[in-house]
Amino acid sequence: MRATQSRQKSYADKRRRPLEFEEGDHVFLRVTPTTGVGRAIRTRKLTPKFFGPYEILRRIGPVAYELALPPSLANLHNVFHVSQLRKYVSDPVHVLEVDDIQVKEDLSLVVGPVRVLVVQTKRLRGKDVRTVKILWNESTHEMTWELQKYMKKEYPQLFRK
Repeated sequence: MRATQSRQKSYADKRRRPLEFEEGDHVFLRVTPTTGVGRAIRTRKLTPKFFGPYEILRRIGPVAYELALPPSLANLHNVFHVSQLRKYVSDPVHVLEVDDIQVKEDLSLVVGPVRVLVVQTKRLRGKDVRTVKILWNESTHEMTWELQKYMKKEYPQLFRK
């Protein structure tokens, strides 16, 4: 029995690596149902296995760390075992530029059409229905087909030439 335990221990020790983090380091947090993060965030097939990066506020004991979690994860306890963390190596490519967005006081977003791309007429049940293809966002190329009469009423500036 001791020989088997010793052999198993040697196999486990080869795979084990000591993880230690400092205050101020950034780490990714593993998302599994057992950590509570999986229950707080609906886990689906294509959700990422790690979230973050989050900053380590302090070390609690040899294997536990307190993280600075965002308000969206406020329902979670913010102390995690070292096995649930992965080191984050900062890279300037990871920095995202924030778009300049105009938000109203009620936190709604004002989005308007950029331009009309295509105008077409369809014949439906003996009536001619004019539709227009509207470009809503140049960077994402978001486009939809809308009825021309409603778009002319809401955004007359699109149809002036």
